[in-house]
Amino acid sequence: MVTTVERAREVAAAVPDPELPMLTLADLGILADVEEHDGTVTAWITPTYSGCPAVAEMAGDVARRLRAAGFEHVEVRLRIDPPWSSDRISAEGRRKLAEAGIAPPVPGGLLTLGPTRLAVHCPQCGSTDTEELSRFGSTACKSLWRCRSCREPFDRIKEI
Repeated sequence: MVTTVERAREVAAAVPDPELPMLTLADLGILADVEEHDGTVTAWITPTYSGCPAVAEMAGDVARRLRAAGFEHVEVRLRIDPPWSSDRISAEGRRKLAEAGIAPPVPGGLLTLGPTRLAVHCPQCGSTDTEELSRFGSTACKSLWRCRSCREPFDRIKEI
């Protein structure tokens, strides 16, 4: 028999990320926990960084979906300790990123303050003959890259 918490976790885990809708909050490791106490379901989310502008939208989406699934009393709270890390992205999430043309971060990779020295695979052709064009991509968690082999530009999720 599925418990209330398990059912609520399934609902919250399926919420798509507003900036990367091919991924769920669970794929990204943003959904930190789901609890139930005295009839109130509390979903805890950990933003990718403290100033993430999508936090309010994520929290609203989680609350709406939980209520639509029949949970009357819902709270969504932030958990920033421990902080989010790109290591929290699941293997499925990394696969979905690559399929969407976004290079996933290297598991266990460290945030670098200068140019990335790791072999970054092009999500289009798989080549490692790639170069970082800009540390600043379409969102704060991405950088802009180009493949020297197929000449295609692509986003890459930064290690954090």
